[in-house]
Amino acid sequence: MQSLTIYYDGECPLCLAEIHFLKSRNALGLLEFVDVAAPQYDETAHQLSCKLALATMQGRLADGTQLEGIPVFAEAYQRANLPTLAWVFSRSWLKPILNASYYVFAKYRHGISKTIGPLMLRLSKRYAPETSQ
Repeated sequence: MQSLTIYYDGECPLCLAEIHFLKSRNALGLLEFVDVAAPQYDETAHQLSCKLALATMQGRLADGTQLEGIPVFAEAYQRANLPTLAWVFSRSWLKPILNASYYVFAKYRHGISKTIGPLMLRLSKRYAPETSQ
């Protein structure tokens, strides 16, 4: 199975909670993470604009295949050995609902994160299994 790079907003506490959780589950090293909000993020090197990465969930497989939206979650959960979540996020009949939900979340993520993000980040750090990554 090839690795997956996930592009995320490092200024979003809820996004950071998800990334921390995925990092803790990355025992096989199949997930890589790039913070598009970091000052050193290079759009040219990643061939992905920060604006697009902040507006939609973005991922890239090791072979260069670009993924967008809910399929990124399905692939990430598969690599993190979370088969039930991978199954849910790969159901074609759920994709319209999940894509619409993520669109709303992405648009309002900072407001949503101010409310529940810090708690989720604390929980992810407290309860996620620790790894060397």
